[in-house]
Amino acid sequence: MPPGDRSYQGFRDSPLSRQHANDVAQRHGNGSRLSRVAETGPHPESDREFDVTTAMTAPEGAETASFPAPPPGAEPLPGQLDRWLASRGAELVAIRRHIHAHPEPSNAEFETAALVARELAVAGLSPQLLPRGNGVICDIGQGDRVVAFRADLDALPLHDTKDVPYRSTVEKVAHACGHDVHTTVLLGLGLALAQLNERGELPGRVRLIFQPAEEYVPSGAPEVIAAGALKDVVAIYALHCYPQLPAGLVGVRSGPFTAAADTIRVRLTGPGGHTARPHLTADLVHALGRVIVDVPALLDRRVDPRAGVSMVWGAVKAGEAFNAIPGEGEVLGTVRILNRDAWRSAPELITRLIRDVVAATGAEAEVQYNRGVPPVINDRMASAVIAGAAGAALGADRVVEAEISMGGEDFAFYLEQVPGAMIRLGTGTPGAETKFDLHQSNFDVDERCIGYGVRVMVHTALAALATGSF
Repeated sequence: MPPGDRSYQGFRDSPLSRQHANDVAQRHGNGSRLSRVAETGPHPESDREFDVTTAMTAPEGAETASFPAPPPGAEPLPGQLDRWLASRGAELVAIRRHIHAHPEPSNAEFETAALVARELAVAGLSPQLLPRGNGVICDIGQGDRVVAFRADLDALPLHDTKDVPYRSTVEKVAHACGHDVHTTVLLGLGLALAQLNERGELPGRVRLIFQPAEEYVPSGAPEVIAAGALKDVVAIYALHCYPQLPAGLVGVRSGPFTAAADTIRVRLTGPGGHTARPHLTADLVHALGRVIVDVPALLDRRVDPRAGVSMVWGAVKAGEAFNAIPGEGEVLGTVRILNRDAWRSAPELITRLIRDVVAATGAEAEVQYNRGVPPVINDRMASAVIAGAAGAALGADRVVEAEISMGGEDFAFYLEQVPGAMIRLGTGTPGAETKFDLHQSNFDVDERCIGYGVRVMVHTALAALATGSF
């Protein structure tokens, strides 16, 4: 669909979206426009209230309609922001619920981006849409050095199976990885910093990056970087939902945080033949078995064990008959690596190992190695800054050491360019019988995590701006 035909800010006219409409929708319906957005991308002409509503009211009776008070041992936010944050708690929760109810898949985050841009503009900021209109960049404050924060906008191709009022209204699309929370926390950070900036109390420039297509390969981070998102940036931060930690805790770690995630496809071919005479042909199924078993074992002996290499096959396809050796077959898998140098050398090494293993079988091998994302390697100084900020925001006892994950995260592309760190935001409900995990169709969060996340990121922004080490 051509950009001009999309209703980027036109939210679906469903009973669920109307349930969330409120007075803030009226604010948007008065015809406020994003002047800076208009310079960089198209915007809709509709002023229908339900088209521009940002769903700012939590459903009645919601236990999370306001944020909890700062935890014991936490330092207050400057400029009366604790009071401001408490007053905006229900609004931010409702934003999250609206995004959750109206998810958009990778590369199609137009309405979500427009919602974010509209909220930032109403706060007096100057957001700019990315060239394709499905992401947002917004600077707050003044200064040559920029501290950046990134959130991802896209949802996953999954059914939402939860029985909640804000369940996804889009078939086979769901926010099962918490990107709706990431987006809401970053928006909350922007609105809070706008308050400080109006008072002349923001000591520098902060950039908000709302990125599309984190869940897609090729991912959206390189495109955002190419659009200038890292210009003048000296450090960058992000958080990721982590249901294994209860809300109110965060996990911080210096060094390897998530793994590089690549995919590999090995296609073998041969003349085929009768299973009674395997010696007269290339036994392709046997050859595939050698690849499946021998290559990961050899890889373990060719790479430093400290590099954290994991090669796992996910699918194998060959033949249909009991008594016929097939003429072709393939095996597909993933390669995950924690060490940046080992990741860079992996394609050549693994391709060579596969060819060496297959050579003795008489089959021909075609190897397709596809780069995914690099490993996330948290910078030591940036990790220290955000750890200290999280301790100030929540209390030192609420900051724990994060585990290393072998999952992939395209925040790594930013860390290839500038120092930075990602942390884990606890989203679990203490004592809850249901234990959620990421990428599950019933994934949900304890929405108090939004307030905790905003507090941590505000403290991080102020601490990073005050740090001259970057």
